Amino acid sequence: MIDGFLHWLGYGLCHQLPARSFFGGGHQLPVCARDTGIYVGFVVSMLLLGLVDRGRHRSDPPRPWVLAIGAVFLAFLAWDGVTEYAGLRTTTNALRLITGLGLGFAITLVVMPLLRSQLWKRSEAGRVLDERWEVALWLGAVPVTFLVLWWAPVAGVVYPLFVAAAIIATFTAIALIPLLLLPRFERRAEHLWDVWPALALAVIAGLGAIALAGWFKAAIVALVLGGRLPGA
Repeated sequence: MIDGFLHWLGYGLCHQLPARSFFGGGHQLPVCARDTGIYVGFVVSMLLLGLVDRGRHRSDPPRPWVLAIGAVFLAFLAWDGVTEYAGLRTTTNALRLITGLGLGFAITLVVMPLLRSQLWKRSEAGRVLDERWEVALWLGAVPVTFLVLWWAPVAGVVYPLFVAAAIIATFTAIALIPLLLLPRFERRAEHLWDVWPALALAVIAGLGAIALAGWFKAAIVALVLGGRLPGA
């Protein structure tokens, strides 16, 4: 049952090759090492950005030099992936994981300001990661998260279930952005519990997007193999 759920969750998002994936408690994670890094990195970074903000809801984008760090993370992942697929070099699951983590952290530099600017009724002036110590803490969390994930298989089945939760949380956060553009939800929240109606819809939308990605992949596979579309 757990394996079926994990496979369904990651089917439309990842190739799910065992050799490029981690395992926990005998269960393969729903996505590969690189994608694991992306989703977990996104969630860890969002939580960390919320922690250092201390309830101020600063919504201005980070300073250009901080965004440049995010661009470096993106370039690092692109270099690792492109050179591997081009056959120029062989990468490892450790490199896949760390480059995925970098991208996951980088994405939040854009997502967090968008969410805060559309979510909170009141906010203080200021940038995300406005202080140098915040940037240092944020950067330091990347290798720490890598080490935790690298040794996480000792946690057994908790590991794949945690990654599954990170995938759902990531899709929920992304789905929440357009929902907060609706007048019913835009800049209405004063406390976190004010967000629950929009959050519930975002969870449904996120799961729907995951299911749609899985159906689309199955449809493509069926067409390539000369089969029929799912449900046809």
